[in-house]
Amino acid sequence: MRYGLLVGSNKSIPEVTAEARRAADAGIDIVAVSQIFGYDALTLLAVMGQTVPDVELLTAVVPTYPRHPLMLAAQALTVQAALDEPRLTLGIGLSHQIVIEGVLGLSFDRPARHMRDYLKVLMPLLHGQGVAYEGETLKTATGPLDIEASPPPVLVAALAPAMLKLAGTLADGTATWMTGPKTIAEHITPSITAAAESAGRPRPRISVGLPICVTEDPDAARERANRAFALYHQLPVYRAVLDREGAEGPGDVAIVGDAETVVAQMQALEDIGATEVLAAPYGSAEERDRTFAVVTELAVKQRQ
Repeated sequence: MRYGLLVGSNKSIPEVTAEARRAADAGIDIVAVSQIFGYDALTLLAVMGQTVPDVELLTAVVPTYPRHPLMLAAQALTVQAALDEPRLTLGIGLSHQIVIEGVLGLSFDRPARHMRDYLKVLMPLLHGQGVAYEGETLKTATGPLDIEASPPPVLVAALAPAMLKLAGTLADGTATWMTGPKTIAEHITPSITAAAESAGRPRPRISVGLPICVTEDPDAARERANRAFALYHQLPVYRAVLDREGAEGPGDVAIVGDAETVVAQMQALEDIGATEVLAAPYGSAEERDRTFAVVTELAVKQRQ
């Protein structure tokens, strides 16, 4: 299993780049950035990648509805071509109805069908092929993109059965967030693995992103997680996954405790199918530093 770090995109670009460089220098396997209402994730990774070598760069995740798959394929391949070696992984997702309809004014109609059509266009273009495709939500006819770059792996943010099936059959895996071990073990891993096997594809990547805090006060840390990540308690998709877990809120799925406890919980994710863990450190500056140290130590040990 590999270990990654979600770096904060709410800072200046030099600050985010320095955070990524610190992670890469310490031995972290993956540096991930989100895309919500801040920087464009792919542009940020292209900038970071110029001075941060030797680490995989992941978007976690780029919303699909606002960007045509032809445009996203061109942008992702451009970023890949700009890096010193092929190390981009493209994480994509639907976002949320309240964002797509309420903020962007776009239709969130038939999300699973949208993602299927999207992948049917995106994946061939990333692999140097032309596309002639007419689906229910997308129609595209184009030759191959004139960009020489290795195709980035594609991870789909997937929680519902239909989305997990798409991630397993058409993409390279899934990227989860705020999803606890019970749900990973009983739902995510068996669903996406079965879909990949039925399609004759390799074992899918299962990237598990969670808030993590190495602390001397676990109860206080869980309460801080409930406050810091309160938004996810309210969004229907995450409310459903928390309910599936039997969790009241984000604090119940966050990994918290002393260093030994946190290490054990992170390593246990491998036993239930996770191929990588993306840590989102939170808490005081001291607690974030302790968390960073634990994650980097695990990443280095894993490669030895």
